[in-house]
Amino acid sequence: MQQQYRAYAQQAPQRSPHPPNQRRGGIGPMMSSGPHPSVPLTQAQIAQQQQAQAHASELAKRRSRKPTDKNIPDGVEDCIVDPDGVKRYVELRDIERLIDATITRKRLDVLDDARRSSKLRKTLRIWISNTAEDQIWQGNSLNADSFDFTPAMEAFYRVKIEGYLLDEDDDVADLTKNDLTGHTASTISPVDKHEESSSVQKAAGTETNQKKHRFSHFFQSISVDFDRSRFRNGSEQSVEWRRPEGSQNQAGSIMAAEADFDEFTFKRNGDENMNITINLQRHESPERYQLTPELAQVVDMNEATQHEAVMALWEYIRLSGLQEDEERRNFRCDNYLKKVIGRDSGVIPMLSEYVMPHLRPLPPICLPYTIRVDEEFHRSPQPTVYDVQVLVEDPIRANLRPLLNNPQYAATLKQITMLDEQLARLVQAISMSKAKHSFFSSLSEDPANFVKSWLSSQKRDLEIIMGEAASDAENVAGDEWRRGGNSSVWNSQNARESVNVLLSRQR
Repeated sequence: MQQQYRAYAQQAPQRSPHPPNQRRGGIGPMMSSGPHPSVPLTQAQIAQQQQAQAHASELAKRRSRKPTDKNIPDGVEDCIVDPDGVKRYVELRDIERLIDATITRKRLDVLDDARRSSKLRKTLRIWISNTAEDQIWQGNSLNADSFDFTPAMEAFYRVKIEGYLLDEDDDVADLTKNDLTGHTASTISPVDKHEESSSVQKAAGTETNQKKHRFSHFFQSISVDFDRSRFRNGSEQSVEWRRPEGSQNQAGSIMAAEADFDEFTFKRNGDENMNITINLQRHESPERYQLTPELAQVVDMNEATQHEAVMALWEYIRLSGLQEDEERRNFRCDNYLKKVIGRDSGVIPMLSEYVMPHLRPLPPICLPYTIRVDEEFHRSPQPTVYDVQVLVEDPIRANLRPLLNNPQYAATLKQITMLDEQLARLVQAISMSKAKHSFFSSLSEDPANFVKSWLSSQKRDLEIIMGEAASDAENVAGDEWRRGGNSSVWNSQNARESVNVLLSRQR
């Protein structure tokens, strides 16, 4: 029950009686608003900055000179002993591109699945039973020598609530009540004023039990409502358990014993049959809400999280074609949306604000049960069984996290990068060897003409690089320099090398 506080009248804030033009007292500005004079650097600091800039410039030059081309140049197959090696290399490069694209796509899919809050709906079977002790029919003797004809012991009963997921233990579905009585799971024993109101037996210390979904993981609170007409003071018969603050039910995490159990047991005094109602308040992350009839009619769901309700409302707007043609952020409201939003139009970024007033807390799960203390029932007691649908995390999601957080992935990427750099250097060496082979092959076929043309080409390249060819109008403005295409001088190896040399010069 929430505490009620007395309402006090709030006084209006009053301003201090300073004139409007008079400056108030107090601490003034610590520093002036103008530019502050900079502290001159020492010679050591200047030298350190210059050294850091030179180092960064050197690293940038190394990165720019690092080869990146991993494609075999054309014509290599005509110069090597095994021409099929070039073909196999090209095929391997195609397979590498396919593998890289597949791994990237799969990793993005795994990352998307791991971030998505996927839940599975499973059945939680709950057994409710009670035992009776020190009842009249159980043979409590009376003292014949005294006038007190009441039993020597006060009659009481114990009620046990036990729950297990059917999918986690194949044997749970076949357990009988006698099997459950001897089960080694942890127990909660809230008792009346002679004992503590609620106590929890410590859970088993095995790691397997900690990773399983236990009965307490699915509920935020457990309370028991008794038939108030049987008691003058009904508060004495109240039973309630609440999850401790800060306890989580993540797989593999060690939880407090008060929030990690499979059985809930309480003891009360009584010698008559009684009707009770067990209220189970669900614990879900993210929290699920009950939708109002107006919103449920639009999104076709009765229960949903806030994110699911917003996405369903957006899907309804998109599939119904209610977006404005000019401004896609605005949408029109049909008869159903008017009941949700309360106006003729809306804005898509405000869908969350439209949904919030239509979210209601989920009602507790109410399980009626009759406490039997009569002799006829306890000759062959049978538990009352309920099946409750609960949401659990998809186990595949837990298996995907080690794949995304694998420390070997970064080491593998680093190793692949180093192999790519080595491969690029090998391809660069192959290109240089191919250029040397072409040079000497042409020289061996016609040495005189080749040397003559090569010297002429080098002379023209040198003049262009040194800027001396600008005064020679015939060389610069000739048809040879104007002509483009694959057969022009601009497409030659000498021109490409000259451009590379020109670009690599320091300016």
